[in-house]
Amino acid sequence: MYIRTQALPLYLITLLLVGTGEARAAVSPADHEIPLLHHHLSVELIPNTHEITVTDRIELEIEPNRPSLTFTLAPTLQIESIKMGTTWALDTEGMAVSFARLRSGEASSEQVTVILPRDYSRKMTLTWTYRGSLNDPPREPRHLRFVTPSETAGHIGEEGVYLSGETQWYPDLPGSFGTYRMTAQVPEGWTVVASGRKESQVTNGGKVSSTWFALDRSEAFTLVANHFVTKSRVWHSGTGQRIDLQTYFLADNAALADEYLDATAQYLEAYVRILGDYPFEAFAVVENFFASGLGMPSFTLLGSGSIKRHYVQPYALGHEIVHSWIGNSVFNRDDAGNWVEGLTTYLANYYWHEVVRDDRQAVEQRRMMLQSYNLYVQPEDDYAVSQFLRKHDEKDNAIGYQKSAFVFHLLRQEIGEEPFWRGLKTFVREYRNQPADWVAIEKVFSRESDRNLRWFFEQWVHQSGAPVISLGDVRTRRVTGESGKESWQLSVEIQQSEGPFRMAVPIRIVMKESTESRLIKIGLSPSSVVEFVLPDQPLRVELDPDLMTFRRLTRRQLPPMLNGYVTDPRKTVLRAFSDVASPLKQIISRIADQELPESKRSMSIVSEESALPQKGSVLALTGEGQPQPVSKLVRDSCGDAVDLRATGFQIDGQAYEGPKMAILFSCHRTQVPGSVITVLYGVTPGAVEKLSRFLFYYGWHSYVLFQDGVVTKRGIWQETPDVKEVRVDATS
Repeated sequence: MYIRTQALPLYLITLLLVGTGEARAAVSPADHEIPLLHHHLSVELIPNTHEITVTDRIELEIEPNRPSLTFTLAPTLQIESIKMGTTWALDTEGMAVSFARLRSGEASSEQVTVILPRDYSRKMTLTWTYRGSLNDPPREPRHLRFVTPSETAGHIGEEGVYLSGETQWYPDLPGSFGTYRMTAQVPEGWTVVASGRKESQVTNGGKVSSTWFALDRSEAFTLVANHFVTKSRVWHSGTGQRIDLQTYFLADNAALADEYLDATAQYLEAYVRILGDYPFEAFAVVENFFASGLGMPSFTLLGSGSIKRHYVQPYALGHEIVHSWIGNSVFNRDDAGNWVEGLTTYLANYYWHEVVRDDRQAVEQRRMMLQSYNLYVQPEDDYAVSQFLRKHDEKDNAIGYQKSAFVFHLLRQEIGEEPFWRGLKTFVREYRNQPADWVAIEKVFSRESDRNLRWFFEQWVHQSGAPVISLGDVRTRRVTGESGKESWQLSVEIQQSEGPFRMAVPIRIVMKESTESRLIKIGLSPSSVVEFVLPDQPLRVELDPDLMTFRRLTRRQLPPMLNGYVTDPRKTVLRAFSDVASPLKQIISRIADQELPESKRSMSIVSEESALPQKGSVLALTGEGQPQPVSKLVRDSCGDAVDLRATGFQIDGQAYEGPKMAILFSCHRTQVPGSVITVLYGVTPGAVEKLSRFLFYYGWHSYVLFQDGVVTKRGIWQETPDVKEVRVDATS
């Protein structure tokens, strides 16, 4: 199952300075010092009543002549007092200051304006005392195809505690960066986990108190708590760095701790070599009480279901570990495009397969990047990578994660291996604990490669779209050299119908006795012709067979898959099952209610194959050992690739039998270019019951086999590459 994870939230809020009416200007870190706060937090959590009591002593240094400062704080938290001290000394007696609360446009957000006296010290403390409840139980996300956290602003309850920057559980100046010292008190039996390093923990009077330090500045401070079973080990990197590895799992998953600790060490070892020393003193895998895949400074927060499903793959645990450097050490500029997810996706989801020398899977990851963009981004809805801020739907995912990741792959090909990896390590080192943007990335890689890369970033980052390229005329003629040795001169034309784009396009030349790969550099003209001299007669030429180039593909060029059905503007469900209690019934409801906002307008439901419209894609749901209702549809579109039987099925020549077997497969729909038929077939209702809720997570493969709801095999039916037979000139 391919899961797209969402990492540390990046907040798009500006610092409002009451009295000036101006928002903070969009300037680089070098031009303006971003506010830096140090929080001394004393927190008590009472889970069974959803309550929190906090004292936060904030040290800050501000510019003179400010009449006020505006903080954010959750509206359910009642402020008892705010006192100002004129120095950072711990024993300073503070004086009460006036403040005003103003509700913002969102129900979960409120601004607190602190009125400053006329003559104040630039170095001051503000000590806030407040209490209240934070009770926003997690709700299921509203889409089905990638994993994001369940929707909650923050929650304190008997099932668990989750307080993040979005919760606004401590006063913060929006746009600022903070360091933190926190002492948190919870009932005995509970364990707190927070960003940074745990210094101490004591139990007294039925309560557990732990102290945490986060001394590297960060955008937000996260606190979670639950009835954890803890396991830890010390790990040393190849460079000698010492890191504390930990798991905080609930009892049901505690036995999986070693698997996650082993995987964590493996990923850290690889990425320390690529990115430099790990930026924190510890890394913990923490189990969450709701669905999530979140990366915080020094830990990742994964839902119980993900933990149970052995969420240690590179696109999962590996992705969150890379965020330790990318996003949690080097920050994203909050007033610029989000480059963090693209680089993290490239290094974790994709590059890990190169690290372990899995060339086949590396090709599949490049295919998935291209498939995502081509299926979910229509030309009229496209936007530049530099405009991506946060993932809300699959279009954002395709641009901000997949295309952005491919941009780094193209950059690597453009400047070469050594400058690329040197530039990456330099970038992480120079911008540690600072925000960065695409301009900073261009600056570093231009310097490290000694190249002017303005055209590259303008074309791939700041311009929307993708090239549409194809093979034009391909011909050869026999030539004889001065020495009388015979060779072949090959002429290859590359045509470009969108853009134009400047790029290098790989081709594969298949000859009578051998095969060669070459690069063709194309410029800003609609057609480029390149000639090669070859030792053997060329028979055919394949365009970009290993998918090294980012480009637009037609739906017919993409392998058939469930996501082809999802993205078809015209789609039909064939309800080919008779049991009114069948678990297949809930799939229809989920499509109509959650899958796509326009589904109710664009989707029709039929019960007979003869009633299928002549246009669009079809999702056929059948089971109970009765494949007959879809047999003709399968035969017409899939040929002999799939054979469904009452007790099992055969696919790609291999048979599978048993009452717990199910299969999801897709084929191009006969005589309907660009559309697919997708069939979900279970030998019994029980065979599809467990997978029906998660069906749309399996949208990226041509076929997926299940046994009792667990994936046993998946595959892609390869499409014919863009290939041209070589024409031999009659004059040769």
